[in-house]
Amino acid sequence: MLKPTERADHATLPYCTHTPRTQPEGRRDSEAFLIGLGDRVRAQRKARGLSRRVLSGISGVSERYLAQLEAGSGNISIVLLRDIAMSLGVTLEDFVCETRSLPDGHSGRRQRIALVGLRGAGKSTLGFSLARALDMPFMELNDEIERSSGLPVSEIFNLYGQEGYRRLEADAIETIAASHKCVVLAVAGGIVGGGDAYNCLLRDFHTVWLKASAEEHMNRVLAQGDLRPMEGNPAAMLQLRKLLDERNADYARSHYSLNTSGRAPDMAHDSLVALVRQQILAGQGHSL
Repeated sequence: MLKPTERADHATLPYCTHTPRTQPEGRRDSEAFLIGLGDRVRAQRKARGLSRRVLSGISGVSERYLAQLEAGSGNISIVLLRDIAMSLGVTLEDFVCETRSLPDGHSGRRQRIALVGLRGAGKSTLGFSLARALDMPFMELNDEIERSSGLPVSEIFNLYGQEGYRRLEADAIETIAASHKCVVLAVAGGIVGGGDAYNCLLRDFHTVWLKASAEEHMNRVLAQGDLRPMEGNPAAMLQLRKLLDERNADYARSHYSLNTSGRAPDMAHDSLVALVRQQILAGQGHSL
């Protein structure tokens, strides 16, 4: 037995296989555990037909905290997790006992790839060509939102506001993830603007941030024939730079990034295909 003043030497603990979170492998293991924990909480909640709002009222845990927990980004205290378990009629062990391993998040995200970035980043163009190169389906998130709601996006905003749209956005991501093991998904640039959607995307998809300068974003939009960003607004470029600065930190949470500034579409396509094949699909049994 160790005396109070003695320190344990890891070499004397042959049964300890845990890697500290200060090391990359330990961080990945912790992230995988939180993703699995969130999956188990969400499964128990949905099995009982409860919304997060209802569960929040029962457990006393905020709806936002529940959303973060289910997205795999909430490092919840053991007491709050126990409150949630009791509210759902399960034991704490049902949540914390690990039944599967996600060492790097790849198994949970399968071969689902999402492209993020501001409008004009090339998400639709590059997403379509990437999907064709990999023989995967290509989807636009807004198309799925409109299909499931029966309303155009503009009408959703008019009727339900941004908060309503964000809820549908998160639901659409979960629907696509549940029905597709492999897919290339292009998402709207404002997905980082709040709500659960971006956390769900990071949990269920390998995300690639398509980066470009503010000038290139604007020029690409104008080249598509959309003159609205500049019409009657001499400060449009300044506003775009500000928006990009505000969102950069959130976009940077993506798992990968590709700078498309100064690259022709075919060069950007080749770089994106190489990134996905070498860093995402390698070792997953995908036929290249």
